[in-house]
This record gives sequence, C-alpha cells and structure tokens, in this order.
Amino acid sequence: MSEWLLLGAAGFVLVGLGTLYRVVAGPTIQDRVVAVNAVGTITVVVLALVAAGLDAPGVLDVALVYALLNFVLSIGLAKFFVERGGVL
Repeated sequence: MSEWLLLGAAGFVLVGLGTLYRVVAGPTIQDRVVAVNAVGTITVVVLALVAAGLDAPGVLDVALVYALLNFVLSIGLAKFFVERGGVL
C-alpha cells in the first residue's frame, strides 16, 4: 500500500513540471535559471519517491548525483552572470 502512495506522490509532484513553460518563455535569463533549478529539484524529488516506492536504492544514488549536478549548475550560472556584469 505504501508503495502506491509513494508512486502516487511522485505523479502528483510531476505536475510541478509546468515550470518548463518558464524555461522557454521566461522574460529574463534569471527567470529561466530559477525555472531550470526548479525542474531539477522536482526531478530529484520524483526520483527519490520512485526509489522509495520501488525499493530500488540504485535510483536514489542517481537522484543524489543529479541533485549535486543541479546545485553545481546553479552556482556556476550565478557566477557566470555576476562576472558578466548582470545581477542574478
């Protein structure tokens, strides 16, 4: 029963991928960076819920690596835009 609950929660969280619209149509670069970070975070949460629901620890490892990459990407983009003269 709890497996279905976790997988259902993962499906519910996938609704948050509506932020993909902001990645494409964001009026500014900053909006797009925040939207990409949000999509990455949603992906990590979904992967963690699926790993718990399917009892697959390998998927949780993938989620942790993806979270680290998402964090590094956010820091790198912030550093790039600050050095370029824009304010993030």
